[in-house]
Amino acid sequence: MGIFEPFRAIGYITTNVPFSVQRLGTETFVTVSVGKAFQVYNCAKLSLVLVGPQLPKKIRALASYREYTFAAYGSDIAVVKRAHQVATWSGHSAKVNQLLIFGEHVLSVDVEGNIFIWQFKGIDKNPAPIGHIKLEDEFSPSCIMHPDTYLNKVVLGSQEGALQLWNISTKKKIYEFKGWGSSITCCVSSPALDVIAVGCADGKIHVHNIRYDEEVASFSHSTRGAVNALSFSTDGQPLLASGGSSGVISIWNLEKRRLQSVIKEAHDSSIVSLQFFANEPVLMSSSADNSMKMWIFDTSDGEPRLLRFRSGHSAPPLCIKFYANGRHILSAGQDRAFRLFSVVQDQQSRELSQRHVSKRAKKLKLKKEEIKLKPVIAFDVAEIRERDWCNVVTCHMDTSRAYVWRLQNFVLGEHILTPCPENPTPVKACAISACGNFAVLGTAGGWIERFNLQSGISRGNYVDALEGESAAHNGEVIGIACDATNTIMISAGYHGDVKVWDFKCRQLKYKWEVGCSLVKIVFHRSNGLLATVADDLVIRLFDVIAQRLVRKFEGHTDRITDMCFSEDGKWLLTSSMDGTLRIWDVILARQIDAIQVDLSITALSLSPNMDILATSHVDQNGVYLWVNQAMFSGAASFASYGSGKEIVNVKMPSAASEKDGDKSDNRTIFEPLESSDTSQFLNSIHQIPDLVTLSLLPKSQWQSLINLDIIKARNKPIEPPKKPDKAPFFLPSIPSLSGEILFKPSEGTNEESNAQNTRLEESKKTDLPVSKFLQILKSCAEKENFAPFTNHIKSLSPSILDMELRMLQIIDDDDEQEPEKRQELHFIELLLDYFIHEISCRSNFEYIQALIRLFLKIHGETVRRQSKLQEKARKLLEVQSAVWQKIDKLFQNTRCMITFLSNSQL
Repeated sequence: MGIFEPFRAIGYITTNVPFSVQRLGTETFVTVSVGKAFQVYNCAKLSLVLVGPQLPKKIRALASYREYTFAAYGSDIAVVKRAHQVATWSGHSAKVNQLLIFGEHVLSVDVEGNIFIWQFKGIDKNPAPIGHIKLEDEFSPSCIMHPDTYLNKVVLGSQEGALQLWNISTKKKIYEFKGWGSSITCCVSSPALDVIAVGCADGKIHVHNIRYDEEVASFSHSTRGAVNALSFSTDGQPLLASGGSSGVISIWNLEKRRLQSVIKEAHDSSIVSLQFFANEPVLMSSSADNSMKMWIFDTSDGEPRLLRFRSGHSAPPLCIKFYANGRHILSAGQDRAFRLFSVVQDQQSRELSQRHVSKRAKKLKLKKEEIKLKPVIAFDVAEIRERDWCNVVTCHMDTSRAYVWRLQNFVLGEHILTPCPENPTPVKACAISACGNFAVLGTAGGWIERFNLQSGISRGNYVDALEGESAAHNGEVIGIACDATNTIMISAGYHGDVKVWDFKCRQLKYKWEVGCSLVKIVFHRSNGLLATVADDLVIRLFDVIAQRLVRKFEGHTDRITDMCFSEDGKWLLTSSMDGTLRIWDVILARQIDAIQVDLSITALSLSPNMDILATSHVDQNGVYLWVNQAMFSGAASFASYGSGKEIVNVKMPSAASEKDGDKSDNRTIFEPLESSDTSQFLNSIHQIPDLVTLSLLPKSQWQSLINLDIIKARNKPIEPPKKPDKAPFFLPSIPSLSGEILFKPSEGTNEESNAQNTRLEESKKTDLPVSKFLQILKSCAEKENFAPFTNHIKSLSPSILDMELRMLQIIDDDDEQEPEKRQELHFIELLLDYFIHEISCRSNFEYIQALIRLFLKIHGETVRRQSKLQEKARKLLEVQSAVWQKIDKLFQNTRCMITFLSNSQL
């Protein structure tokens, strides 16, 4: 077990596997691959509706039919019904590259030229293929398609350039078309009968009539590279869309046989798939740049425009940080994009705007990548001023200026911060003050300057006058931090010098030498500890106020990439290129957990609630989330989950949630407890002595128990119910204390019937009907475990709980029956035992107090009259007084401190 367990990966939209589009009713859905899992989007708003299970290997091909999804991975094919895998087809001995829905069958093609035919209607009964076709050795299949109206026939293209027509039913080759001297990369059927389009590796598109083996038209891409995807429009417009390896989408007019329009830089990488929606002027495209876009043809000149899109990082992220109390993650990647990912709702993820990049690129005739800002190497954010002005500052690679962003509008700010314009050097470090008014920048030349974020005006620089330097440091500034009260500012230089400055006066207060070159620093504002990472792979913690080394952690064997403090300052999390993530306990000065992942962590961030850890990895475009299982399980100690000095291998999170994915892990995955096991689990938790625990119920629930009479009086109807003019027929009945209906005897009823009803009523006086409330109470008292009874009464509403207590109320006090034989007194005694137990354990404190008040209000007179109950009541009073004295003492200490501070003149 470990403190953090894999949860899921975010930021993945699609890969280099072609998507699958299908229409269900009035909605259109697209299924895309995200590595070892698949995602299903609703094309109406491109909202994520389904995430498939985690598969053992990366998906190589996709096909979908109604609620079934077929995913080829390795040499196997997974059959998934919605989000649950129902079967695995294993028949291929080589990797499967193509899948095709063919009526009630699925065709799968591997790299060795084997075609298997699978029937998916009887998946559970027949997991074996119903047919097999072996292609020629000189024919390496590259694409497969079914021409419309051609019964039981498919067209296969090859890397050698040959094109063949096969009959699936007879398993024979019908015809081989003459090729075009180039490898065939894709082929697609057109709305016109007998006509298909073939894309080749030389960039040419051939519209071919397969019935007469004649070429209808031929087009050629102006850019280099193969034709990767083709699609015909089916809404009446004679259009053919083609996409190549350059990321450009070309639209061809088939009537005029010429190029109609070009979508330049539709994607940043090669086009993977294109699909016109059925009878709609909408084209969907996907690319290897981790994006998916929809284009609509609704303009007067026929030019397509971008309708909606979903995208993620096309290159690995460099820096990540939680924002908005852990609901969002800010991420800066090597693709020059600055993104905001939502942990709660994937649809809220977006890229921050860099102000009219497309328009400027089109005007200057440049690529968008050349207009965008360079990759972000460091950034800082302050949530306190989000609604007032820019609250994010970023440092960019080899850039002598820092940029500010306004997260309220998700846009680049209007100010550009330029430190030391006389001698510009790249900005390497940045920090925003706790108040959100100032940004402090450090450069490669050792210059540190402070700026006002609202106006963008410089507010002075920091100079080490004691050493006679013209800048703050003699070398590169690798880190800057500000305290919580704007009293000091801390900076670290590459040569190992750490300096503490007066924030307002900009004067050096003191400094110290680490002894070796520094790489990174992290400061915790609450406890005043500064963590430094040096080239010797040692993590040192300094007390900034005391100016001394307080902790030293060793264990990493390769370059340390990132580190962060927990919100309470008790943990320090570090990552390294050795593939490990280590958690250090700052108080105990030891390692409490360590995990090993396949790909090294490059950046990490822990949410303020300490419930989720976000990481980025080498050569991975997504952000990976890890859940703090110790916190969600309710354990009182995290140490029981940590591995200590032992390093445990852990699989990385997948796009699918870990509960739906592969659980064959070296570490156990936490599963929520069932309701029946909750009480046993809660009893096993060791409670801290002298402290009380609350019920965590809404305040209204236990307050209603106290004020139930007032609520009933307030809700009492003003006027009595009116008798209807014509009352419906009903059987007259008489009331009874037992709650059982007794019908009123009609005239002429004999005396025997009256006597029978009298005996029935008298027999009910001696037996109390036992409700579920009393049954659970009695069972828990026998087992001496009141946890199930507590869970039961906490689930009851105040009015029902009041009714259950009043059912035990003794009305006939003059009854001469012995107290030992009265069930009401027995259950009242059990309730007193329950109150004594709960008060002694100090659990559910405020709820039990309200319950005792209601109990005494109803049964106080009964307790006063019975000597046995009086003894229980005295014991309850003693326990209550002892516990309350300790709590009141704590309250009194707090009240005295508040009174002292409020009367002090500081």
